[in-house]
Order: sequence, then C-alpha cells, then structure tokens
Amino acid sequence: MTRTAPALIAYALLAGADGGGAAAADAAFGEYLSGECVTCHRLDGQNTGIPSIVGWPSDQFVAVLEAYKAKTRPNAVMQTIAGRLSKEDMEALAAYYGKHNPGK
Repeated sequence: MTRTAPALIAYALLAGADGGGAAAADAAFGEYLSGECVTCHRLDGQNTGIPSIVGWPSDQFVAVLEAYKAKTRPNAVMQTIAGRLSKEDMEALAAYYGKHNPGK
C-alpha cells in the first residue's frame, strides 16, 4: 500500500509521539493501518471462526501476508487485502499486532 499524504502526516506525527524510536513508530503506523483488519479479526485474540492474528512473531506475520500477496496461500479476501500492502505496511502491522497478547 503506497502511503497517501494523510497517512504520511499521521505516520510522522506518530513517529515522534513517544520517543520510542522506529519500533514504536512502526507499531503506531500498524495501528493506523489496522482498521481494515479489525473488521474481521478480533484484537482480543479470540478465534470466532476467523483466526487470531495477535501475538504472532513478526517474521511469521509478514510471511503469511506475503504468501497471500503471492497467492500461494488461498483466501480471496486476504489475497486482495495483502495485494495492496507494501513490505513496510506488513512490517508495521506485524509490529502492532505482535505487541498484543491473545486473550487480553
């Protein structure tokens, strides 16, 4: 997903918000991007027919999104969503969802 001007402004503001460096900025940008994810996936980690995506190691999270993007992992909805994401977007989402614990 190419960042639009509003997304870049939001990201720049979030990056400097807490002085937490790149990881905090990535997680903050991931939270910004997560709006589409939470329409199906629950942030509390509950699996109600749609798999939980919280608490995953970043490398696994990104690998799954890349597999959807490459269409080597089946799911038309996820293939479409992942197809719009850049590697940077995927990493930011991984940082955001990775900081959450399942069941909390």
